[in-house]
Amino acid sequence: MATLLKPLLIAVAIAGAGLTAQAQPAAGGHGGPMGHHQRMDTAKMQEMVAKRQSALKAQLKLSAAQEPAWNAYVASMQPPADMAQRMDPQARRKMHEEMMALSTPQRIDRMNAMKAERDAAMAKRHEATKTFYAALTPEQQKVFDAQAMGRGGHDGPRGKHGAHQG
Repeated sequence: MATLLKPLLIAVAIAGAGLTAQAQPAAGGHGGPMGHHQRMDTAKMQEMVAKRQSALKAQLKLSAAQEPAWNAYVASMQPPADMAQRMDPQARRKMHEEMMALSTPQRIDRMNAMKAERDAAMAKRHEATKTFYAALTPEQQKVFDAQAMGRGGHDGPRGKHGAHQG
């Protein structure tokens, strides 16, 4: 189901301190809403997340006393163990076929159950982030805030002040 890809990508992006990983258009494909998109390889996504986490950790300049909080935070941000399977095109087709075999009320119930699972996982990540954030100094919190919003600092990729212009 196409509606599952975005929340899964968001979960991975949150694991990268809130920086978003976007799917790239397929070679020769169209990037519009009706076009086909190539799915990013799970291993590549995890590699990107690890690089972002490493960069964030370096920028935060954590003390030895903060290491356990960092480790707990990073562990809580790991994507679900079955994420690669969920993103597999064959598994997605099978899930789509299963959904199509259900009646509309059954599909709605199934979608609500899946949403509840995603919401619970997101709530855990949010709490882990708050717990880690509380272990940071005010200066570190400012660095974390800048990274979590995807700004990367004052002269980040979104303009002179790092804020979205528009």
